[in-house]
Amino acid sequence: MQHLFIQIQTATAGDISVLIQGETGTGKELIAKAIHDNSPRNAGPFVAINCAAIPTDLIESQLFGNEPGAFTGASERRIGYFEQADTGTLFLDEIGDMPLILQTKLLRVLQEREFQRLGGTSTIATDIRVLAATNQDLEDAIRDGYFREDLYHRLAAFPITVPPLRDRRGDIPILTHHFLEKYAAAAEKSIRDISTDALQMLTQHDFPGNVRELENVIERAVLYETTDRLQPQSLLLHQTRGGGTTGYK
Repeated sequence: MQHLFIQIQTATAGDISVLIQGETGTGKELIAKAIHDNSPRNAGPFVAINCAAIPTDLIESQLFGNEPGAFTGASERRIGYFEQADTGTLFLDEIGDMPLILQTKLLRVLQEREFQRLGGTSTIATDIRVLAATNQDLEDAIRDGYFREDLYHRLAAFPITVPPLRDRRGDIPILTHHFLEKYAAAAEKSIRDISTDALQMLTQHDFPGNVRELENVIERAVLYETTDRLQPQSLLLHQTRGGGTTGYK
């Protein structure tokens, strides 16, 4: 985790584009938010968009906004994410799922620092930092013709690779105590620690869902726990997929 912290700290100093790569659930958006919060743009907004979650026919208007009549059903002006993120940071999650035609428009905005709303004629200047993330191998996508190489190099000016949790088991105790404190406070429970046996179970588990799965395990365990220390039987690891341990049944 120390190497990752150094990368995050280094990325906060400038205004360079960052590409965060890692499996689903490794905490890529948390890293993007940490970069924003510690950057000179932290007084501006942090706007996140999941490119895989928005229908292809809507993503352009979501990003750039639209004028009335730009398309069927567009009865009023809509301010897009680029304008919403002005003076701040725009986080494009799952950038590998962005349609090729929109990749071209995104590249143009990154190069020229201006854009037009869908259906509009006025040019709008943009002052944002773009951070992107993906769980895909974009170099493979480039070879297969699904991702623009020039956009890749523009976004990956500062690449950060987030290892899966199974490859950094030493981080599990730190993350566990963080989530325990968070969810014990939310549930108004006086759970102050985790037992040695319970922590050992966590460090032996593979966590195919990565940090997100660990967080879910701890959040659920806090609800089940009846003592002031998190016990193995509260973890219910047998209800999660895969792993180096099956937990208590």
